[in-house]
Amino acid sequence: MMTAEILLAFAAFGVVASLVMLLALVFTGERNAVATRLAESPAAADRRARRNPPGAPGGAGTLPQLGKVLMPEDANRLNRLKARLMQAGMYQRHSTAIYMGIKMVMMLTPLVVGVGMSFLGLISLRWGVILGASVGLVGNVAPGIWLRHLKSSRQRSIRRALPDALDVIIVCLEGGLSLPASFDRVTAELKAAHPLLASELAIVRREIQLGRSTGEALRQFADRFDAEELRSLASVVIQAERFGASVVKALRVHADALRIRRHQYAEAQAQKAPVKLIFPTVLCIFPALYIILMGPAGIMVFSMFKDF
Repeated sequence: MMTAEILLAFAAFGVVASLVMLLALVFTGERNAVATRLAESPAAADRRARRNPPGAPGGAGTLPQLGKVLMPEDANRLNRLKARLMQAGMYQRHSTAIYMGIKMVMMLTPLVVGVGMSFLGLISLRWGVILGASVGLVGNVAPGIWLRHLKSSRQRSIRRALPDALDVIIVCLEGGLSLPASFDRVTAELKAAHPLLASELAIVRREIQLGRSTGEALRQFADRFDAEELRSLASVVIQAERFGASVVKALRVHADALRIRRHQYAEAQAQKAPVKLIFPTVLCIFPALYIILMGPAGIMVFSMFKDF
């Protein structure tokens, strides 16, 4: 009986917490969409420019205000957090505060829901606090796991697209274009097939226009992804610029190496496929086969023993 009550409490808590968080996300998303459309108007841009001149601190909003509570005070920890967010693709100005605000909401919401359910008499206060603290602990860890997933997804996408981009860059360089102009061409040609790489190369092009060298802009590109392939590419371009070597030859060798590495990665993933198929086969297919093949025989044996 106690086990049934505990399971019922877990189920009720999960349903209510999920409903509250879903409603919060829906209403927040609607407000964000309306705010985005309003912010695109020229009048709103004028008001924003007068209210927040360049260099003035900003960050109005509920999530950034909540995130300031959990913001690391140590500069090294803060820089590492900003680097993780940047590698996950969050380039906005207040991404750190928003991320910490989401973390705070995911920690506090389950606890508030648990205490509220105890006041409504659905569960006891002790179980409400225990369940709320447990789910809040999961909510504290989940954003970090989500960041790692975004980072690995971006790295996988850029590794898949980089050899094709280098081929187009090499063709452009052999045709007489400069390396920054080749980035513009790659952005236009590969925008449909590899939008992430195209947008990042547009950022590289903008940094070159602002005064950075091509090698330094590519090094910043590598830091935004934490990918060894991009660091190697930046080193190749920096060495070619420093010693006056042929960029075309260096990029061709690097593109061939990346293509071989991509092929090896695909082979490694293919070798893992049989191992990954074991678990759904054993857990899903074999039980169904056993039920179909042995079920009638089991029913007949059961009926025979029942007659005795």
